[in-house]
Amino acid sequence: MRFSSLLIGAALLWVDGLFGGDFAAAPQRFKQEIAVRFGVPEGLPEGGVQLVDLSADGIPRAFVAGSWYELKEGRWKDVEALRPRGVSEFVVPGETGKPLTVEVPWSKVKQIVRRGNRVWLATEEDPFVVMDGKAATMGWPSQFRVNQIAVDATGERVWVASSAGLYRRSGKAWQKEGIQDGLGRAWAFSDVLGVALDSIGQLWFATKAGVGVKRSGGWKFYEGKDGLPYNDFTGISAGVDGEVWFSTHLGAIRLQGEEWHYRQGPRWLPHDDVRQIVVGADGRAWCATAGGMGVIERRPMLLAEKAEHYEVEIEKYIKRTPFGFVAEAPLKRVADKSSADPSDSDNDGLWTAMYGAGECFAYGATRDRKSLERAKQAFEALRFLQKVTQGGNPQPPKGYIARTIRPTEWADPNVGRIERDREERKGDHLWKVYEPRWPKSADGKWYWKGDTSSDELDGHYFFYPLYFDLCAEDTAEKERVRDVVRGATDHLIDHGFNLVDHDGTPTRWGFFGPESLNLNPFWWPERGLNSLSILTYLTVAEHVTGDVKYGDRIRELVEKHGYAQNLMFPKVQFGPGSGNQSDDEMAFMCFYSFLRYSKNEMAKQLVRNSFFAYWVNEAPEMNPFFNFAHAAQNEGQTIKNVWGVFSVSPWKGWFEDSMATLRGFPLDRLNWPHKNSHRLDVQVLGRQKSKDLYDGRREARGHRNDGKVVPVENRHFNHWNTDPWDLDYGGNGGELASGTVFLLPYYMGLYHGYIEKP
Repeated sequence: MRFSSLLIGAALLWVDGLFGGDFAAAPQRFKQEIAVRFGVPEGLPEGGVQLVDLSADGIPRAFVAGSWYELKEGRWKDVEALRPRGVSEFVVPGETGKPLTVEVPWSKVKQIVRRGNRVWLATEEDPFVVMDGKAATMGWPSQFRVNQIAVDATGERVWVASSAGLYRRSGKAWQKEGIQDGLGRAWAFSDVLGVALDSIGQLWFATKAGVGVKRSGGWKFYEGKDGLPYNDFTGISAGVDGEVWFSTHLGAIRLQGEEWHYRQGPRWLPHDDVRQIVVGADGRAWCATAGGMGVIERRPMLLAEKAEHYEVEIEKYIKRTPFGFVAEAPLKRVADKSSADPSDSDNDGLWTAMYGAGECFAYGATRDRKSLERAKQAFEALRFLQKVTQGGNPQPPKGYIARTIRPTEWADPNVGRIERDREERKGDHLWKVYEPRWPKSADGKWYWKGDTSSDELDGHYFFYPLYFDLCAEDTAEKERVRDVVRGATDHLIDHGFNLVDHDGTPTRWGFFGPESLNLNPFWWPERGLNSLSILTYLTVAEHVTGDVKYGDRIRELVEKHGYAQNLMFPKVQFGPGSGNQSDDEMAFMCFYSFLRYSKNEMAKQLVRNSFFAYWVNEAPEMNPFFNFAHAAQNEGQTIKNVWGVFSVSPWKGWFEDSMATLRGFPLDRLNWPHKNSHRLDVQVLGRQKSKDLYDGRREARGHRNDGKVVPVENRHFNHWNTDPWDLDYGGNGGELASGTVFLLPYYMGLYHGYIEKP
C-alpha cells in the first residue's frame, strides 16, 4: 500500500491510487481536461478567428478581423505593431519580437509554420516560404487547392495536403505520395484535408475516408471502426508526447496512443467549426474557431482535488434552504454560477440522500470532520422531510416522508396543479388526482410535496444505515436515526406495505404489498423492483433498530409471498440499453444495502445472483457507482444452485471503466448540449432496444464500437438516472448540476479500498 497526500490550504486531500485485491497500482495523478472560451467579453472582436499562433515564449496570438491579438493576463489586446499597413501586406510575428512584413494575400493565409529563420505561410492557392522578410512561392500547381502544409525539423522537406492528394516537395519538384493499405485501397490520392508531422517525426494525413500515419512498420489507417469519431477535417496538429490533434468542422479530436477523444459543443469549444489548432509545449491546445478562440488544457490533478472542487460548488451554489437540500440550480444568467437560484425538485429527498451517502463513505474512509458535518446536515434535511408532514391539516399517517419542501413565501405550487394532474391521468390511469398536492406545515413556514415515490424511499433507506454506522457519534444520535427509520417502516407495515398519503390512499408509486405486486396485473411490471425495495427497507430497519419484528416480516414476504423469487428479475428489460434508468439507480442502492445488512442467508444467495445479472446488463454504461456498489458486495463471492457453484465477481475491466469515468467527468457541471449521433465510431441501437416496453421513443440512442456508451466527457446529466445510451443531449448552460454523481462513487470506492486513501 502506498500513501501520499496533498495539502491544499489547510485541507488534507487523498490521492487516487489503488491498493489491495488484484488491482495494479494506478498513477497518483491524471490529466484533467479544462476548457476556456474567449470572445468579445475577453477583448476579441466579433467573428471567427482566422489564425492562431504561439510566440517563442508560448504567448498565444489570434489573427482576427485583419489584426493580431495577444492574450495577456486573461485579456486579448490588439498588437498595433503587427497591424497590416496595406491590402497585400501581411505582418508575421517574428521569433525575435520584430515582425516580418511580406506581401501576400493576408486575408487568405490559413497557416504559419516556423523552422529556424524560415517561415512558411499557406493560403488556398500557394505555400510561401519567407526568408529575410521576403516571401517566395514554391512552384505549387495553381489549379490544386492547398489545405495544409507540414515541414520537417530541418525545413528541407515539405508536404502539402491538397485537393489533388498528398504531395511532398523533393528538391524543387512536387511528387505525389502513393499510399495503399493492405486491402488494396488507395489512400490520399485526392482531397487530403490535413497533414502534419507529430512530435516523434511520424507523418499523418487526414481525408474523408479516414486518417493515416507512417510508422517504422509502414502505414497504419484509422476509420470509424477503429475509433475515429469524425472525418470532416480542417487540419492536423502535433501535440506533446506523440499526441495528435485533428480540427474539424464539428469539433476537435485528440488521439493519444490508440485512444480517440472527441470534444464538441460549448462545454469544450466557443464554436464547433474549428479552423485550426496549435498545441504549445505545455500541451495546451489553442483552437481557432468560427466563434472565437478556445483552449483545452490537460492539468495534472488528483481525484481528491476534483472532489474538493465539486464540494465547494455544492456548498456555494447548490444547497437550498437552511437544511441544505442538494439537487441542481437554475441560473438567472447563462453560464454565470454566481446567479445560481436553486429551487425544489421532484426528488430532493433522493438526491440529498445520495449526496449524504457519499459524505458518510467519505467520513468512514478519512475521518475528515468536514465530511461528517455534511453528512449530519443531510441527515437533518432528510429527517425533516418526515417531521414536516405531521401536525398540519391535512396530515398523512405518522412516518410519511415528503418529497421536498419549499418556503411559503414562494408562489403557491398548488395553483393549477389539479388541472395538470387530470391531464397526467389521461396517460396513466393510476396517476393520483387529489389536492392539495402541496400541503402546508403546521407552523405555516413550508409547503411540503406529497405523492412520494419509491425513488425517495430507496434513497432514504440507502442513506440511514450508512449514517447510523459511520457517522452517528453517540447513543442519542443513533436513537434519532432509529426514530426516523422505525417511523417510516412502521408506516409501511401498518398500511399493508404501502405508502399512504394524506387522502388515505397509497401514493402513485408507493405499492409494496403482495395484494398489488402479486395479484394486480397492473403492478406485475414493478413486482421485482418493489419486492427488492420493501425487503431492503425491512432489512435496514432490523439492522438500525435491532427489532426482530422486521426480520419476521421479511420471512413472511419471502416464505409466504415469494418476494425472493420476485426480485430475481427486478425489471422488464431486453439487454444493454433497455429499461428505465431511474429503476437502475434504485435497484443498485437496494442491492447494496440488502447484501450489506441482511441476516437472511437464503435470500442473500438469490439477491447476489440477481445483482450480478443486473450488473452484467449495466456494465457497458461504465457507471462507477454501479460498479463499486456491485464489487463491494459481490467481489470474491459465489452462488450455489443445482448446476454447481458460480462466481458473481465483476468481470475484468470494470475497475478501469470506473476510473475512466471518474477521471473523465468535466469540472464544468453546466448543462451544455452534446451531439454524438453523427459520429463514425457509434452504432445506433436497434428498435428492439427501446428504453423499455412502455417507452416508444425513437431518438438516437447507441454506443461505441466496443459496446460501451460514449464517454462521460461527451454527455451531460444531473443524476445517474439519465439514459447514458442517448447520443444527443440538450441544454444551454443555464443550469448547474451538483457533483454528487462523482462524489458518491468516488467516496464509495475510497471507503471500500478500491481507491487509495491515507
